[in-house]
Amino acid sequence: MTMPSIGAGTFRLQGQSAIDSVANALDLGYRHIDTAQIYGNEEQVGAALAASGVPRNEVFVTTKIWTAHLAADALIPSLKESLRKLRLEQLDLTLIHWPSPNGAVPVAESMAALLEARERGLTRAIGVSNFTIPLMREAIDAIGAANIATNQVELHPYLQNRAVADFAREQGIPVTAYMPLAYGKVLDDPIIGAIAARLNATPAQVTLAWLLAKGHTVIPSSTRRANLASNLAARDLVLGRQDIAAIDGLDRDERLVSPDFAPHWDTST
Repeated sequence: MTMPSIGAGTFRLQGQSAIDSVANALDLGYRHIDTAQIYGNEEQVGAALAASGVPRNEVFVTTKIWTAHLAADALIPSLKESLRKLRLEQLDLTLIHWPSPNGAVPVAESMAALLEARERGLTRAIGVSNFTIPLMREAIDAIGAANIATNQVELHPYLQNRAVADFAREQGIPVTAYMPLAYGKVLDDPIIGAIAARLNATPAQVTLAWLLAKGHTVIPSSTRRANLASNLAARDLVLGRQDIAAIDGLDRDERLVSPDFAPHWDTST
């Protein structure tokens, strides 16, 4: 199966909240669940998947390898542990969550280990996250663009990451947008709000529809069933060219996720 364009993210979800969010998402019709080793909720995600009754081959599950496990001798054992927690025999997509801080582990080493994990059948597809253009070039040089299923990056109306998105598109690498609602900031944006009012939609739906119109995959998260349902309905919202252009004009290179170990970011444009 291909990666569904809207997924349910699980960042910051812990314990029962993580179980309930994934359970609600699957019940509402989501068929793409995104987690990560560092989220500390793979076991909860696995419990929700197991209890859902949704056939395994109908759900696209992604996890991400943490920086402590990027070395060649650590990546596959850590992925096997993720599989155990998720109660799965195979991931649909496994990503390098962040490039190795200060380049301690070469990109080529991690990508080769990830490719080996795919060859062993531990994951159906592989990719990267939070990779800049130079790092994407290193990954492409290591294993070829055709083997990189996505680059998952922060992308929303205030950080449109155009340089990265354009480079990825040129290389045939899809982009997955995380933090698509900018921690909820878009919900109060007057331009997005005006478009939403005219289209009888929510600001979240307008923002997600804008990202989908760009060809990106989106992985918003919520603990509220109503919000999960509303976000999923963004698939059916069609924006006009003027609406898309208006949101395009909101870019201000406002990055919300930049830990001290982050790479040297490309500018948005």
